[in-house]
Amino acid sequence: MARPETLALAVSPERAFGAVRSPKTAEVVARRLRKMVVDGQLADGDFLPHEAELMAHFRVSRPTLREAVRILESERLIEVRRGSRTGARVRIPGPEIVARPAGLLLELSGATLADVMTARIAIEPAAAKLLAETGTQDAHDELASIVNNIPAAWEAGELARASANLHRRMVELSGNTTLAIIAGMLHEISERHTAAAVVGVDNMVPKAEYTKLLRSYRRLVDLVAARDGERAEAHWRRHMQNAAAALLRGYEKTKVRDIMD
Repeated sequence: MARPETLALAVSPERAFGAVRSPKTAEVVARRLRKMVVDGQLADGDFLPHEAELMAHFRVSRPTLREAVRILESERLIEVRRGSRTGARVRIPGPEIVARPAGLLLELSGATLADVMTARIAIEPAAAKLLAETGTQDAHDELASIVNNIPAAWEAGELARASANLHRRMVELSGNTTLAIIAGMLHEISERHTAAAVVGVDNMVPKAEYTKLLRSYRRLVDLVAARDGERAEAHWRRHMQNAAAALLRGYEKTKVRDIMD
């Protein structure tokens, strides 16, 4: 058994590298409000109760409550309109809340466009399979609608943006939230690179390339509609691999930061 003086030395402040900090009251209040949002007690668009009611409920002071609100505001979980009498409003964030920090992290870590494409090849075919096998009819209809709008996007010189949106939305429609968040993180990077790699000086993709691309998109729609998950996955993997070969030609060692300026 350790002697008292030995135990005291082991847990002294000077030696307590892993000391546990008690959460501030504001953090506790923020945690409880956050849980109310996660549990659905507070929905997107709902206003938080008035300050007086929250202060009485949590038994905290006004400064403490306002600090808790600022914590949630910094997380973009609530929106506060200064000077408004309506108070704080719940705003459920989407994938964009992590897209910008994740993009910055990729830039700082020296990630290449090839890294990004490899990640997309890992997640998108799996999402295509999920969409085909378990997607709702509304999800299938939306995918078809997006593809039907591709010709207009090409004629407007916005094929890169429309294609990036198709890839991201297809993953979102699969119903897998984790995959959707990852796709959202990579969306802006993918859109910028696609624009840089395939769009010429006239801001138009050559017709032969566009026709081949549209045919592949329509094939995906058909396989998804037939609920043929295996073939949808295989088709989209081939599509992504072919796209990677074309998009990375000449950009094999290009880093993410080089296209995000």
